[in-house]
Amino acid sequence: MSAHTLPNPTASSAPSPASRFVKTIPGMALLFGVGLLGKVFEHTFAVLHAEHPTWLLPHIEYVLWAIILGLVISNTFGVARIFQPGVATYELWLKLGIVLIGARFLMQDLFHIGGMTLVLVAIELVLSLSVMTLLGRIFKLPPKLTSLLAIGSSICGVTAIMATQGAIDSSEEDTSTAMAAILTLGAIALFTFPAIGHALHMSQQSYGIWAGLAVDNTAEATVTGAIYGDVAGRFAVLSKTARSSFLGFVVLGYAVYWASKGQATAVENKALFLWQKFPKFVLGFIAISVLATAGFFTHGQLNSLSNLSRWAFLPAFAGVGVRTNLRDLVGQGWRPLIVGILGEIFIALVTLGLVYLSYRHGAIQ
Repeated sequence: MSAHTLPNPTASSAPSPASRFVKTIPGMALLFGVGLLGKVFEHTFAVLHAEHPTWLLPHIEYVLWAIILGLVISNTFGVARIFQPGVATYELWLKLGIVLIGARFLMQDLFHIGGMTLVLVAIELVLSLSVMTLLGRIFKLPPKLTSLLAIGSSICGVTAIMATQGAIDSSEEDTSTAMAAILTLGAIALFTFPAIGHALHMSQQSYGIWAGLAVDNTAEATVTGAIYGDVAGRFAVLSKTARSSFLGFVVLGYAVYWASKGQATAVENKALFLWQKFPKFVLGFIAISVLATAGFFTHGQLNSLSNLSRWAFLPAFAGVGVRTNLRDLVGQGWRPLIVGILGEIFIALVTLGLVYLSYRHGAIQ
C-alpha cells in the first residue's frame, strides 16, 4: 500500500456535525425537561395557594425552581456522560435568549438607558479590576490567578476567564480555581440579591440594572434578574450585555501586560484579537433592537420573539443548576473564594449606590 492510499486517522475519527448534534439531544432534553418541570412546580404551588390560602406555601418562580431541581440532580444523581454534551449547550441557549430579547428594547431606550449603563459599567470595571488586584496581592494569590479573578468579576465571569486563559498563558489550575470561585459567587447571588432587592423595595428596572452590574457570570446575572421579575430580567440582560461589550479590550490589555513581562505570547494583530474576543451575541442583540425600532416586526411578531426568548432562557436557566456541582465549588481552597467574596461585596455595595444615585436623579425608574 502506497503512502497516498493510507487512511487519514484524524479525518476519519473526527465526528461529523450530524453526529455531534445527535450527542447533544439527551442533554438538551434534560435541560428542557428540568425547565418545564420548574414551570409545573410554579403552577402547582400557585393553584394550591389559591385553593388553600392559609397554607404556608412558598411563592417561587419557575426560574428558581429550575435551578433548585438542577442542583438536586447535579449534586445527588450526578450528570451522566451521555447528558454532558447537551448540558454544555446551555450557554448557546442563553445567548440566543439575549439576542431575541433585544426586540423588547427600542433604540431610543438603548441610547438613554444604555448610555447611562455604559457609564456605570465603566466605573464598575475600573473599581472591580483595581479592588480584585489589590485583594489578590494582600492574600498572596498567584499573579495570573489574580488576573483571572479580576477579569472574571469585572466582565462576564466564566466566559471572560476562558477568553483570557490562552491570551495570558495561565495554567489549568489557575483557570479552574478562578472559574470555581466565580461560579460559587454566582450561586450565592441567586439567593441573596433578590432578598436584598425586596428588602430595599427596589423597582424592577433599578434592580435589574444592579444585578447586571454586580453579578459576574452572564447566566447567573440573567437568572438573578429574572427571579425578581420579567422586567428586571430584561434590564439585567441590558446592563450585563453592556459589560460584556468591554471583554475584548480588557483581555487585550492583560495580554499585552503579560507579554511585556515575557510570560505570554505577544499580540501581533490587535484589531483581529479584539474581533476574536468580542462577544458576537452583543451584535445580535443590537441588530434585533434596530429592526424592532425600524418597524420591521409586526406587533404579533414582537410577541412571538418575546415568547421565543423565554423558551430559549428555559434550558439556560436549568443549565445553571445542572452544571453546578457544590463539591467542585468548595474544593479549590479558601483564599480565592475569600478574595472573590470581599471583592464582590465591595462591588455590590458600590454599584447599588450608583444605581440609587441614578434613581434619585431620574436616570433609572
